[in-house]
Amino acid sequence: MQYKNYTIRTMKRKEIDIAIEWAAKEGWNPGIHDADCYFAADPNGFLISFLGDEPIATISVIKYSDSFGFLGFYIVKPEYRGKGYGIQIWNAGLKYLEGLKIGLDGVVAQQENYKKSGFRLDYRNIRYEGIGGGNPPKNSEIVELSILPFETIDTYDQPFFPANRSQFTKSWISQPDCHALGIMQNDKLAGYGVIRKCRNGYKIGPLFADNPELAESLFLALKSRIGLSEPIFLDTPEVNQAAVALAEKYGMKISFETARMYTGHCPFMPLDRLFGVASFEIG
Repeated sequence: MQYKNYTIRTMKRKEIDIAIEWAAKEGWNPGIHDADCYFAADPNGFLISFLGDEPIATISVIKYSDSFGFLGFYIVKPEYRGKGYGIQIWNAGLKYLEGLKIGLDGVVAQQENYKKSGFRLDYRNIRYEGIGGGNPPKNSEIVELSILPFETIDTYDQPFFPANRSQFTKSWISQPDCHALGIMQNDKLAGYGVIRKCRNGYKIGPLFADNPELAESLFLALKSRIGLSEPIFLDTPEVNQAAVALAEKYGMKISFETARMYTGHCPFMPLDRLFGVASFEIG
């Protein structure tokens, strides 16, 4: 098939807003300030395709290091699906990440297609929905992340991701309309979490902690920063049963799921301490 007037190129910063808008229409509920944070992760890691002058497909292919990348925002405008345009930008994205181990959070309907490109299912991420508000825990060891040296936060974060993502982390924890909290234990950072404003309500993510009790304290502190009428969301790895139990304990209900897939074997991460994923779109 010939693809006349079909072009693919790297997005400019403002064009990431197109991908965010399309993600919202798909029901993915992106954060209000996600685009700036994502761009900080890899300014060259976003592709967009055009039919003539009309944008019709997007994909993000964040190159975090020389060995690991993360794929997301794979969206084709509904009226152009099934016509071969999507596979073109998909292949262009994989070429950008050629030679790297790649991760993604795939929607259930696309899992079989991802397997054809060498991805294998490792576990499900489950999105839970609940309501904000409540009293903060009486824990004097919960602190604003902003009072800690960034190096402390970055060092704590690194085991939870297969590659260094310092630029993303720095942008994520300081974005507008968010609360970023840490919890200390024996004068050391023992967990941290972020809650950010989204198109609908707020999402908690990441949520990392050294044990379930600390995770619960952070969860309650973050949730208490949000009004009682506001929906909140927590994306948990299903394999962390303590994370699932935490969501269920506070009446949260399953609203969405993805398949965490990798090319090759899953990189080691302490999933028993990972209670909330930062972002389905870029890891």
